[in-house]
Amino acid sequence: MGLFTTAAQMRAIPRSTRFANGGVSFWFRETGLPERRAPLPGSADYDVCVVGAGYTGLWTAYYLKKAQPDLRVAVVEREFAGFGASGRNGGWLSAEFAGSRERYAESHGKAAMIALQRAMMDTVTEVASVAEAEGVDADIVRGGMRLVATNAAQRERLAEDIEYLQEWGYWPDDIHLVEGEHEPRLAVAGAVATAYSPHAARVQPAKLVTGLAKVVEDLGVAIFEGTTVEEIRPRDGASRPAVVTEHGTVYADHVVRATEGFTSTLRGQRREWLPMSSSMIATEPIPAELWEKIGWEGREVLGDTAHSYVYAQRTADDRIAIGGRGVPHRFGSGPDTDGATQPQAIADLWQALIRMFPDVAEVPVEHAWSGVLGVPRDWCPSVHLDTETGLGWAGGYSGSGVATSNLAGRTLRDLVLGRETDLTRLPWVGHRVRGWEPEPLRWVGTQMIYGLYRTADRRESRTEDRAQTSRLAGLASRIAGR
Repeated sequence: MGLFTTAAQMRAIPRSTRFANGGVSFWFRETGLPERRAPLPGSADYDVCVVGAGYTGLWTAYYLKKAQPDLRVAVVEREFAGFGASGRNGGWLSAEFAGSRERYAESHGKAAMIALQRAMMDTVTEVASVAEAEGVDADIVRGGMRLVATNAAQRERLAEDIEYLQEWGYWPDDIHLVEGEHEPRLAVAGAVATAYSPHAARVQPAKLVTGLAKVVEDLGVAIFEGTTVEEIRPRDGASRPAVVTEHGTVYADHVVRATEGFTSTLRGQRREWLPMSSSMIATEPIPAELWEKIGWEGREVLGDTAHSYVYAQRTADDRIAIGGRGVPHRFGSGPDTDGATQPQAIADLWQALIRMFPDVAEVPVEHAWSGVLGVPRDWCPSVHLDTETGLGWAGGYSGSGVATSNLAGRTLRDLVLGRETDLTRLPWVGHRVRGWEPEPLRWVGTQMIYGLYRTADRRESRTEDRAQTSRLAGLASRIAGR
């Protein structure tokens, strides 16, 4: 069912709820904010300079130093490691890939796209293995992924999606409809169909990013926080690529932009990737007697198949954290308001939660927050290194970045080191797309798209016996360019 808000829904949130809103995510509230690292002390020289200390930037630095320990690598960050989406996401380490498979196949062939999907599956194992080997305790549980349908249209769409994915790299064991009592129990109210994939894990995002930052630093990478990047300059004749900051300029042979949802804040990048917001809430710990009714012993990550979809996890300390789209886009690609979440989005998520799990209706919300993700015009992630300019980038994950960022980091390692590998031949390498439309078209378009999706969800929920996706959802997808 789609998300929608009324005054009654706002009043339905338990009166005992007194939750924190914004600032940092629940994940950082749980761990405590990391001690700030020093800013860049002045102009400097490195072999590689990475802009952005989120998953993409840190994985890139990690794999570069592991491959070539004498490489001089610096990471420059405006806030602190994990401040952005890497410390605010839903904790889905999954093989989901946001991009259009047909678009990648057009340029590289179907087999190449299937190889990319299989690489995503391997990436789930890679992240979990590196975390274990490096001593990063991020509450990782390889429980897989559940997707539920709660009306006839969603059930039909789920079956079609499984058939589609099995044409593009998923085998029957990789995703299938749940049938039979041998599957771990997870009682979602109103579920008429459920799919399962083993290629996913629950993760505590802040623990992963802060642990990774420490590992990277221990390898000899310099991480400079509190350092705002004003401009990224390409190689120009004898002048090396440069990262211009408020504290000085970093010169390097290669500069990697790993800024994801904050890319539009850089000079000349305003229309490159659209910053879209996603919001989350986390409940207080749920009593054991309620968990006996719900199940969820497998700790799978959980999503629905609505157009205005939600995603959820059972946390290590037995809360439910659930997320979905908040304010999709701020006019002019404006920056995130420090993670504050609109009351409308909080109420929407609460209603989604109690529709799925009515038994938790009296459990208070403890925290609400938002984060920004990067969306290219065609919704297709990319990774690239321009050998002439010395500039590289990765991102545009469109909400599926926890695993994708690791694959990007390994790919950037090979590109920077001049290696031709299976990773550098994957079809998302070098993928380019035009920028987003100028304002106000950009803002109007995103409001229209999400309005259509939510209306489509409402219509589908009112026609329980019609196994047909609303035409409004198709119209929204065409406008979005998906």
